Parts: sequence; C-alpha cells; structure tokens
Amino acid sequence: MSQSEHSTTSTLSVADIRQKFIDFFVSKQHTHVPSSSLVPYNDPTLLFTNAGMNQFKDTFLGIDKRDYSRAVTAQ
Repeated sequence: MSQSEHSTTSTLSVADIRQKFIDFFVSKQHTHVPSSSLVPYNDPTLLFTNAGMNQFKDTFLGIDKRDYSRAVTAQ
C-alpha cells in the first residue's frame, strides 16, 4: 500500500473490528453469545479458559440445551 493509499484508509479501533466480526456472523443467522470472564467463576474444573469457550462448557457436557445451533463470540 502506498503512502497516499494509507492516508485515505480509515482507522478502526479493536472494538470496531470485534463488532464488525460479530455483526457479520449475526447477519448469517448466528446467535451472539457474550464472552465469559477469562477467570472462571466458581468452577475449579473449567479447562476451556484459553479457548474462549467458558460459556459453552455445560452445553458440551450435555447439561445445557441452547435454542440455537450456531453462535458467535469474541474475547
């Protein structure tokens, strides 16, 4: 990208990029699921911390049934 092209490009914040990512998948019929804390709350068995999947643990274990089959989340 040349210097002149660079100066006409708008700058997006991290929050803007994250929201555009979520909006894209929501537009494809995914359900937006808020991210979970990286520090597990009241669950010493949780090992999904680095995967960003904390909010889905009970679903993976068959304890919780969601009313959607596709989801989007962002840490």
